Amino acid sequence: MTLRLGVPNKGRLNERTIELLRKSGLDLGEDIGRKLYVKVANQDLEVMFVRAQDIPGFIAAGAIDMGITGLDELAESGHELVNALNLEFGYCHLSVAVPEESGITDASQIKDGSRIATSFPNLTKRYFESMGKDVSVIVVTGAAEIMPYLGISDYIVDLVSTGSTLKMNRLREVGTIVESQAAVITSESALAEHSVKIQEIVDSIKSVIIAEEKKYLMANIPRDKLAEAEAIIPGMDGPTILEVAGNADFVAVHAVVDSDKVFHTINELKKIGARGILTTPIERLVN
Repeated sequence: MTLRLGVPNKGRLNERTIELLRKSGLDLGEDIGRKLYVKVANQDLEVMFVRAQDIPGFIAAGAIDMGITGLDELAESGHELVNALNLEFGYCHLSVAVPEESGITDASQIKDGSRIATSFPNLTKRYFESMGKDVSVIVVTGAAEIMPYLGISDYIVDLVSTGSTLKMNRLREVGTIVESQAAVITSESALAEHSVKIQEIVDSIKSVIIAEEKKYLMANIPRDKLAEAEAIIPGMDGPTILEVAGNADFVAVHAVVDSDKVFHTINELKKIGARGILTTPIERLVN
């Protein structure tokens, strides 16, 4: 049976999600901007382009088998689903924010009867109920930051990444409801039916994320400095050592190194006489 994967059709998670799928080897075709779904070439897989907030509900209903969305959307949905992989992008948090002139420094100071504007009504209600607060939740679909200025609400609950938008609108955070990032989610029933296919996709995406933090380094090292080179670039399971044709004094050393250590590693290799040093990106890295 064909596996169905839901991805955000637009918004903050769309571009990076498509990039990860393509880098993982899934052929989505060239013109996907207006398509509602695509059949992945040479795979028993369909990718559905839907709203990020709808993905948890679609998985729970069995309409799709897995999806990529924010953990905030999963929490808001209230569905008990499986987080198969955190994707390390789309970081944000759902926060309570108040006007700077309100004098409020903590969400616990918000009084009963206050009006809270948000596009996350379920999480907002649960949060204030857990604090014993009786507030009025006003559902909005966007631009929550302007609601206090318009007099529609007293305070807001909204997603925050850098906090610059809040500052521009003279708002400040006084409480965090949930931390979020993009994730691959699925259900227990989907895993029971498609466990192998789902795990293959998860592993493929994971290999891309791991690879982006690494570089492949190659260098010609003096043979008598090989022990020092191995200490500088231990690699994943030790560096690969190859003979250099026509030059018995050198060996070729290949290794995977952390991207943030490339500068230091190259300088250390130069000190022991390495030459012909080359680094290249890695598309996927499977452990």
